[in-house]
Amino acid sequence: MLQAPPATGSLTREPVETPEAAVDRLEELYAGATTALRQAVDRFLESGHPPTPEERTAFRYPELSLTYLPEGVPGTNRRAFAKFSAPGVYTTTVTQPAAFRSYLLEQLRPLTQEFGALIEVGVGPQEIPYPYVFERGDELGRGSVTAAELARFFPVPQLSAVGDEIADGEYDIRDGEPRPLALFDAVRVDYSLRRLVHYTGTDWRSVQPWILLTNYHRYVDQFMRWGIEQLKDPATPFDALVLPGGGRIVRGTPDAEIEAILAASPWHRFQMPAYHLTAPGGRGATLVNIGVGPSNAKNITDHLAVLRPHAWLMVGHCGGLRQSQVIGDYVLAHGYLRQDRILDSLVPTDVPIPALAEVQVAMQEAAAQVTGDRGEALKRRLRTGTVVTNDDRNWELRWTKERRRINLSRAIAVDMESGTIAAQGFRLRVPYGTLLCVSDKPLHGEIKLPGAANAFYERAVGEHLKIGLAALDLLRSQREGLHSRKLRSFDEPPFR
Repeated sequence: MLQAPPATGSLTREPVETPEAAVDRLEELYAGATTALRQAVDRFLESGHPPTPEERTAFRYPELSLTYLPEGVPGTNRRAFAKFSAPGVYTTTVTQPAAFRSYLLEQLRPLTQEFGALIEVGVGPQEIPYPYVFERGDELGRGSVTAAELARFFPVPQLSAVGDEIADGEYDIRDGEPRPLALFDAVRVDYSLRRLVHYTGTDWRSVQPWILLTNYHRYVDQFMRWGIEQLKDPATPFDALVLPGGGRIVRGTPDAEIEAILAASPWHRFQMPAYHLTAPGGRGATLVNIGVGPSNAKNITDHLAVLRPHAWLMVGHCGGLRQSQVIGDYVLAHGYLRQDRILDSLVPTDVPIPALAEVQVAMQEAAAQVTGDRGEALKRRLRTGTVVTNDDRNWELRWTKERRRINLSRAIAVDMESGTIAAQGFRLRVPYGTLLCVSDKPLHGEIKLPGAANAFYERAVGEHLKIGLAALDLLRSQREGLHSRKLRSFDEPPFR
């Protein structure tokens, strides 16, 4: 059995002059490594000849390194990202550099221009797991070669190499060793890119940096209807609507063909189907139907986070807890009583999850724009307060135990996802927000019954979705201030 070469640090690293040259070199190294790995796997499947140890040294991710050694007192910067917490060497491995090119340049340019950091690019210590260089996976089903045989000779995904220690602040900074340059290294990113395809049924490259998360399929119907309208309007920037399973509607698609594409989409095969209205320059929007519960909410945001989106907002249903609320009213979460329990060890419940002012203002203004209400009229329909996120859908059956805690929190609504999504945004440094719609009032005898629920859904879902989309529009116009310093730790990696 061939043994993997030891991972003892960068094999080669050379200085580059500019961020553009750095990304060019990353792309070159990544293309060479993935091509070599694919060719070696193809050869093994066809002839049974494994790679030599020398050949295997080529199956490695490229590594990016920045050296920051300021003279005198380091300068200060009020920006929330692209700055150094201390002098030193910062490194990370990189995957898919062509797809992440604009993100990498956005981070590198201020670090070199404002801080004078020196860039080096080379071959890193991490091997590329062989499944990550095949797009579909069925390419590996040739002949009688088993996964166990491939694992004898090729690098495989290893859970021991994948983790969130950097994001969770659990790594040790040792004297003389490089600091992390980014929250996620190449192995962690590749792991999530494949999980995104699995759960959402869409290529991860289609995911837009402005994301809406929902817990009900009716929002999907409205999103597709809205997306098709946008594609028919020549004044909008959008160019395609991407559906689970690979369906794609572009400008000029005939109505009959649109209906056929929508009908053929196998969305039901995927646990959390995603829909993407794409636009050049990262101006599109993605909607993911995450289903019900905090486990799904954590799962999908764990993976979306590696794409470094600009924001994710929860737009879903909730139970109203106040007598004054009316079914169809909106709840703008200003705080969370987290009883989801899924993140308690990572973000303990005594750690506050702050509301982000830019997001709160955008969602309130979006509600005013879409509903036409302002002032007292808007206050009658939209209430700001604490949302309880519970991991038990039937929490009402424990009302005698829950009553006091809910009363002390002054909560105004209850759901199963919002607190998790907000805590994940806080943990993984992705701006977050929650705007819910009251679909029932379990404490006041107004429960969901089929007839009343259907009437509510028809009336409210379309307006609610438009508010979420309008909020994303407003946030796009203020990107510079959106990535709040509230989300940064005191020893934050330079990359956002």
